[in-house]
Amino acid sequence: MKSDSDRVFEYLNYLAVEKALAANTLIAYRKDLERFLDFTQSNGFDIDSLNLEIMSEFVAWLRGKNSDFPPLSESSISRMVVSIRNFAKFDAKESGKTNPIQEFHPPKIPKRLPKSLTVAEIDQLISHASNKEDPITLRDLALIEFLYATGARISEVLNLTLADMASIKDDGGFAVKLKGKGGKERIVPVGSFARAALADYLVRTRPLLAKSKTNNWLFLNLRGQKLSRQSAWQIISDVAKRAKISREVTPHALRHSFATHLLDGGADIRVVQELLGHSSVTTTQIYTLITIDKLRESYALAHPRAK
Repeated sequence: MKSDSDRVFEYLNYLAVEKALAANTLIAYRKDLERFLDFTQSNGFDIDSLNLEIMSEFVAWLRGKNSDFPPLSESSISRMVVSIRNFAKFDAKESGKTNPIQEFHPPKIPKRLPKSLTVAEIDQLISHASNKEDPITLRDLALIEFLYATGARISEVLNLTLADMASIKDDGGFAVKLKGKGGKERIVPVGSFARAALADYLVRTRPLLAKSKTNNWLFLNLRGQKLSRQSAWQIISDVAKRAKISREVTPHALRHSFATHLLDGGADIRVVQELLGHSSVTTTQIYTLITIDKLRESYALAHPRAK
């Protein structure tokens, strides 16, 4: 008989091989399931005894009840419940049984609007990205320009190679092929400002960073290796501080800004969905809430009988 750990391992292998999930997604699933196994083992349960009542106790445990771990946020708990429910669905199918927690729903969390920057803040960020006295900062400028121009996830950008940048060209400009979640590919145009920043980086800075001609990654760190997610976050955070932008600025904030500014400019939501690589337009629709808020604000300020 398979142990609970073996069954979890089989599921993670299924996600990696059959579903081709991204490495970061797999890491998140593994951590969620390991936390779940900690709960079951410390409370004398096993996967075969899983039911709705045990799932309720698990949620209470995640909130800090009888737990050695600090309580999690409701959004983290919600994500973890979904991970466990997806595992239970797979495990039930493999064993030919009914999923015992199919009807268990994750905690409801308030819908949060994406944190996007204003166009003025984007301009401010870009203007403080590079320093003529430091050629390395041309990389930082290229990274920020590219993220904002394409709306790409930071992992998608850091996985680009030199060959990717030369993959698609046409008379109307330049486009890049991005590989998103689940290995899904999409083609995204790259604007002239980002193209110019990339050209400067590739000509003036990347040769200084490249320690080996066989290293084909587009964005390199000071050691000539592939730029990491942590380093990219730090680069953008440091530039934001220099630009005196008081709130936190992350790579994902540039993705949110890309989507919001496109919709503000009149882009069709289906086009934005395609550019972002969302599998469902429902995910993209959260950005329309921002534009609706702006419409309400403008209406309240401009209409004589709005108040």
